[in-house]
Amino acid sequence: MSLPPAAPQRQLMHRRSIDVAVYAREDGLWEVDARLADVKSHDVPLGGGVRRAGEPVHDMTLRLVIDEQFRILQAGARTEWMPYPGQCDAYGDVYARLVGLNLMQNFRRDVKSRLGGTAACTHITELTQVLPTAVLQAFAGTVIKPEAGDPDGERPFQLDRCHALRADGEVARLFYPHWYRPAPPGDEDATVSRNPL
Repeated sequence: MSLPPAAPQRQLMHRRSIDVAVYAREDGLWEVDARLADVKSHDVPLGGGVRRAGEPVHDMTLRLVIDEQFRILQAGARTEWMPYPGQCDAYGDVYARLVGLNLMQNFRRDVKSRLGGTAACTHITELTQVLPTAVLQAFAGTVIKPEAGDPDGERPFQLDRCHALRADGEVARLFYPHWYRPAPPGDEDATVSRNPL
């Protein structure tokens, strides 16, 4: 696998950065801070005036408090930099609508129904889409134990959640043989679509 070749002469015009940090708390809960920043390499006129090169066009943070069952207990957002001050950040407590959702149970679908369209900020809502897998990575080895793949234990959580971890794939055959399920004859290249995120 390779990337298309980069042009020898190219100029950076825009950079979007997404950063997700997951923190364990002393009370057994977890905090998830997701931040999105957009920065231009040149001055750009915006409704609120000219934004100088290197200054953020957007800088927004979404914070969730979750439990170890992936349930959202608290949620809120803050916008520091925006194109239209007083408007972009006028979403109020709309992100509290995430409370009660579970990151591992139809989360992306439910976010769309609660925060889609003009109900909220497009960019902050966009941040929610990376949260299930980011939290899963944070929980791996701590909340989700590697021994979950033991034959006498639970089925490994990660099986059938990506192409490499298909129950009928090589990774399952080698590392989770008890849970390996060969593809039906004539269906060796089928992809499994059971991801409830």
